[in-house]
Amino acid sequence: MQNSAEVARRGLDAYIYYLLGDNLPYDNHYDNMMAVRDWGFKVSDAMTVLQSIDAVSDFIGKWNIERKELPVATDGLVFKINSLRQQLNLGSTAKSPRWAIAYKFQAERACTKLKYVSFEVGRTGVITPVANLEPVLLSGTIVKRASLHNEDIIRSLDIHDGDMLYVEKGGEIIPKIVGVDLESRIQGSNPIEFVRLCPVCGSQLRRIEGESAWVCTNSNGCVPQITGKIEHFVGRRMMNIDGIGEELAEQLFNSGLVRNIADIYDLTVEKLLTLDRFGLKSAQRIMKGIKDSLSVPFERVIFALSIPFVGETVAKKLAFAAHDIDSLMAMNELQLACIDEIGAKIAQSVTQFFAIPENRTIIERLRNAGLQMAVSEEAIATVSDHLAGKSIVISGVFAHHSRDEYKKMIEQNGGKNAGSISSKTDFVLAGENMGPAKLEKARKLGISIITEDQFLAMLTD
Repeated sequence: MQNSAEVARRGLDAYIYYLLGDNLPYDNHYDNMMAVRDWGFKVSDAMTVLQSIDAVSDFIGKWNIERKELPVATDGLVFKINSLRQQLNLGSTAKSPRWAIAYKFQAERACTKLKYVSFEVGRTGVITPVANLEPVLLSGTIVKRASLHNEDIIRSLDIHDGDMLYVEKGGEIIPKIVGVDLESRIQGSNPIEFVRLCPVCGSQLRRIEGESAWVCTNSNGCVPQITGKIEHFVGRRMMNIDGIGEELAEQLFNSGLVRNIADIYDLTVEKLLTLDRFGLKSAQRIMKGIKDSLSVPFERVIFALSIPFVGETVAKKLAFAAHDIDSLMAMNELQLACIDEIGAKIAQSVTQFFAIPENRTIIERLRNAGLQMAVSEEAIATVSDHLAGKSIVISGVFAHHSRDEYKKMIEQNGGKNAGSISSKTDFVLAGENMGPAKLEKARKLGISIITEDQFLAMLTD
């Protein structure tokens, strides 16, 4: 947060759970954590050394009860091998250490009555069924709603009108329906039927081939889709227009000022001031954000368009393969599918998006407003195939560039950023304090470890 006084008021705190370093005071985890506590850091009072499986079982039983008295929510325990040498010998998989395991407590469950199922429309038109429930206390909060996700889940649970439903909190946070109390079912009640028309605009729904989702086909005329696209378009990782959130997006739509994303560039301070309870400073901040968005790079513009299945990474792939919007719109499915990481589903989605006349009209209006509709010459000049086909893992702290800058270099030179080391990894770009688990894994698999100076030299050869 920008306001440091507000941060101070929140009372944030930190508890240390592991110590990394080349010259640790002890050769075991527990004693190192006690040293951390002596140095003035906070370490959980619950941390202890257990000498047997029976002791582990007793520990689980104890905290399954006592966790309810803790000042923060917790959904489990972590058990670790104490010896650092044994930790090193056991190593890690691509996703987790072999020397530690998480034990999850049985999620707290409650049974409550289904009032009705509502059907909500998302930004991409996907219809999500939501169970509206009689309020019930679960893990310290009142639960009134829970997503049913899709038609297949409703059918698999066999939910009927007025059923008593079992509700749990996934990870102690997100409510989910896990079953039905069949004994209490009302005789003659009807099974929940998934809608076949959009609950907002009444348009025909279409089921996505090979998936469970139903979508509203009225992408440019369905209000939740339009306001959702506006919210997405102005987001920080897209066009980064500060000041437009969910509430204002709906207000702009309802006022008639913004009916699609291109209308954002017709806004003025005077138009914004016609909105209820809207001040001059807020209007000026939004107009500045709109002006600054004209310099947002082409790949983020593609991401901002809300093309189904096109996320941030795919948008970059499309931008650097096509170089400009006209070339991208002219590509057929076969040409798109030839781009790295672009499959048949994404290729079909892109061609279908650009085949809609309203979408092309919006793009032309965005072009006329001054948005970047091509990859910059500077960005193209930095693109090479020096790292073509290589999978690279980044680890450690760097001196010359940030991790994000190195990730961008890897992408611009044809490489792929990987989050974990596997047999498919070509090399590790290592800075200072490289993670010991990654270091050990790389050595076991015989994967090259290069410094940032060696890496930068590779790009200039």
